[in-house]
Amino acid sequence: MQKEQVKPEAVKGSGPQGRILKADVLQALQTPGRKGGGQAFSRADRPEKMSNLRKTVSRRLVEAKNTTAMLTTFNEVDMSRIMAIRTQYKDTFKTAHGVGLGFMSFFTKAVCIALGEWPAVNAYIDGDNIIYHDYCDISIAVSAPKGLVVPVIRNAESLSMAEIEKTVVELAGKARENKLTMEEMTGGTFTITNGGVFGSLMSTPIINIPQSAILGMHKIQERPIVIDGEIVIRPMMYLAVSYDHRIIDGRESVSFLVRVKELLEKPELLLIGQDPVKALLEV
Repeated sequence: MQKEQVKPEAVKGSGPQGRILKADVLQALQTPGRKGGGQAFSRADRPEKMSNLRKTVSRRLVEAKNTTAMLTTFNEVDMSRIMAIRTQYKDTFKTAHGVGLGFMSFFTKAVCIALGEWPAVNAYIDGDNIIYHDYCDISIAVSAPKGLVVPVIRNAESLSMAEIEKTVVELAGKARENKLTMEEMTGGTFTITNGGVFGSLMSTPIINIPQSAILGMHKIQERPIVIDGEIVIRPMMYLAVSYDHRIIDGRESVSFLVRVKELLEKPELLLIGQDPVKALLEV
């Protein structure tokens, strides 16, 4: 097989317990490009019972589509500054805190500041009332072996960058091992999902009810943009916010996303939420 450069996973074994025989390799060589070197145009069906988690996710997604007036607004962010900061401080950060410096802490910090300025994005409808939250419990979408789960970072607005990264690592680890508790997956006020890890360039994320909004991160891709009349190449990411128009107006959703963009493109603003010079001058 090595001589003929045939990969074992591309060959379907016909021997005892699926062992690959010489005849199987020869068949694969005669039918290159076909799955397992087997018969083409197979029409076999394979029923598989839905897991309880998949049933729950399915029900909640349909409920979100049917019970919310969902719209999506888009923007894009220049990731140059954040990527430069990660490159400069990743080793120092890892030594100081024992955890890597990822993108999620930057996005979580930016989202928390923006939610404080646009509280409707952090609220939800309960009957005839709107429930506003004075805290940010940020749900993060994680792909687990049994399906999508959304563990929650509690009081993310009060956590440091290192504390956010540690919490993300802990929750993601539990998700992969199917050890998340119901308490860890309920009660979020806003969700962040990152389709970029799978290569998604743009999408319209669906609201995680009863929340009213969700931020979608996407793949970072170098693109030509115009700055001060000059065409330059920058690492850009499309951002998307899906929101419930019953509670969040267009002005609020767009302003929220523009604020997140500003905070990400000028990460020093994440420290106090505003330009240090403007804070000094009180303007």
